[in-house]
Amino acid sequence: MNAEASTPERAKPRFADYLELTKPRLSLLSVLTALVGYLAARPPFLIVELLAVIVGTSLAAGGVAALNQWIEHDTDARMKRTATRPIPTGRIETGSAFVLGVLMCIAALGIMMAKVNGFAALFTLLTIISYLGWYTPAKRTSYWSTEIGAVAGAFPPMIGWCAGHGGVGLARADVLGWVLFGVLFFWQIPHFMAIAWMYRADYAAVGFPMLPVRDEAGGKVAIWSLLNTLALLVVSILPWWLGLATVPYLAASLLFGLYFLWKAIAFLQRDRREVAARKLFFTSIAYLPLQLGVLVADRMINF
Repeated sequence: MNAEASTPERAKPRFADYLELTKPRLSLLSVLTALVGYLAARPPFLIVELLAVIVGTSLAAGGVAALNQWIEHDTDARMKRTATRPIPTGRIETGSAFVLGVLMCIAALGIMMAKVNGFAALFTLLTIISYLGWYTPAKRTSYWSTEIGAVAGAFPPMIGWCAGHGGVGLARADVLGWVLFGVLFFWQIPHFMAIAWMYRADYAAVGFPMLPVRDEAGGKVAIWSLLNTLALLVVSILPWWLGLATVPYLAASLLFGLYFLWKAIAFLQRDRREVAARKLFFTSIAYLPLQLGVLVADRMINF
């Protein structure tokens, strides 16, 4: 038997493998938050522009996910939660992932420039650069990688806001875009601290110096989560304080925020931290669509 005949053929990648490479669930979050920013601006109904925001953000998020996995395929292969991804398992070649990611990012920027506006394209570019050029390498070296990642993750609503509003600034009429940025930024800290605490052994195995790896007892992780949840509550009521949302919005924001805060306080209990981390994670998952949904509803109904 010759060597060529004894070598098993590599299975051809399926569409599902390429779809998984784009992290569709995480990418969907970027698309939805971009839509929140767009709808909160209350733009005139322009179907081409709306579709461009959806498609452009989808391509950017998927392209970033593919390039992130291309960069991190070595560490992904060494962590249980990521070892089954398409590149570590050999279902997709690294070169294919790179080409797909680059083409998707280029297409996203082209759509934003051609069919939306320069500000939306700028924040799309900032999302791509900050995630791949700042956050991804920072995960290996920086104590602040989670916070850096939160900056990158907070840009998508700014894409939508700029698409719907035409730009961004510091005037009262413009500032809601920055408020949405703040909501996404502060929400991500307790959300990812809960995840990182649950999977801290994986992150420690590849040497990521994030707080849940360095803080073995978890007290600092819990306090940092609590402080950012409190900041999230404050930022979430700013639309009402600025006169950009109504009292019902304020009531809903306080209800959602205080419940989230309660779960963050429970995370402080050392003897129940494992269970509390999981509950904090699921609370964060429920909080974001409720909070953003009530803002969009309030803006569209009352303004």
